[in-house]
Amino acid sequence: MKTCGGLLRQAVVMRYHALRAHVGRVPVRRMCRLLAVSPSGYYAWVARPESPRAAENRRLVAEIRGIHAALRRTYGSPRVHATIP
Repeated sequence: MKTCGGLLRQAVVMRYHALRAHVGRVPVRRMCRLLAVSPSGYYAWVARPESPRAAENRRLVAEIRGIHAALRRTYGSPRVHATIP
């Protein structure tokens, strides 16, 4: 039997992000029911600290966007990559 390689878990995380974007406008339990996720799973995801890899990825994306903006958004990915120290 083949595994999904984490694709199903990734879909749940995307639902959690959508849920978090609407917290305060719609009750969490209702959104969990509509998105087919458990409220306890959502609250555990919210309370979980960010992983070191996710923090590094977030930092890198910010750096790449800054370089791209500084270069007047004219450089493509190979030239931006060559610019990163």
